[in-house]
Amino acid sequence: MRLVVALGGNALAKRGEPMTADRLRANVKESCQALAKLAREHEMVITHGNGPQVGLLALQNLAYQDVAAYPLDILGAETQGMIGYVIQQELSNALAGEREVAAIVTTTVVDENDPAFHRPTKLIGPTYSAQDAAEAASEYRWTIAKDGNAFRRVVPSPEPISIVQTPLVHTLLDNGTLVVCVGGGGVPVKLDGKGRQIGMQAVVDKDAASATLAAELEADTLIMLTDGDFVSENWGTPEQRDILTASPEAISELAFAEGSMKPKVDAAIRVAKAGGRVLIGPLDRLDDLLARKVGTEIRPDVPEGIVFV
Repeated sequence: MRLVVALGGNALAKRGEPMTADRLRANVKESCQALAKLAREHEMVITHGNGPQVGLLALQNLAYQDVAAYPLDILGAETQGMIGYVIQQELSNALAGEREVAAIVTTTVVDENDPAFHRPTKLIGPTYSAQDAAEAASEYRWTIAKDGNAFRRVVPSPEPISIVQTPLVHTLLDNGTLVVCVGGGGVPVKLDGKGRQIGMQAVVDKDAASATLAAELEADTLIMLTDGDFVSENWGTPEQRDILTASPEAISELAFAEGSMKPKVDAAIRVAKAGGRVLIGPLDRLDDLLARKVGTEIRPDVPEGIVFV
């Protein structure tokens, strides 16, 4: 099969851990070992998030004040190289060189008039206390939002229109190469009147970009790996109900949290409406997810509309 596998933030940096290079590598190594069996048997593209890492680079960037801070599009490209390199290396190691792995820097076309540029929702960087968040917002002119019991910076997250390098990814897959791409949703760019790419100050949601890529590649399945066992209605409340299977139409009637589960569900709806299949579930139980013992499956042919656990 042709698979697009989207690694969630927990595959790179577990909540509460220091964002060190050693922890990044350890988490990626664990993720790649879990993916090795799939990688041996199928055509596979791995995509990944970059929210914590791009926020960290932005902070490090601000620490040196002799030059102007680098913009978000360049920082996004940096995270693609940084994280893509580690995934490429650790997946190659997990496969003992059986398959070639290529990580490529990817750009994603967005609409400069997307309303997301006026309504930032994408969480990036480390978490802050209320006081530290207020100080950071004042000093750096950031928009801050609540993330659980803490606070984080938010930036615009426009909808992806297309992935510029899809033809290259196609060629690599056709030649038996495993591909790492669309890191952090790909660097957002607009196209000017002459078709030239111009970087935009935003971070594209990696699940939305992964869905766009999956559609363009005509992938059989999009797998979104996260730290939750299921997509849940009324998550975190006494009325929580875990979803086993759903049609895109049925799950679109439910409400999910912005910036966390909603982008995953929206991406899944897009793929399933085009006839594809989507799995959302935990990386550390990948075999059970594939065997349908855990996780949520979204596909077009669900007569009941939605099946709860």
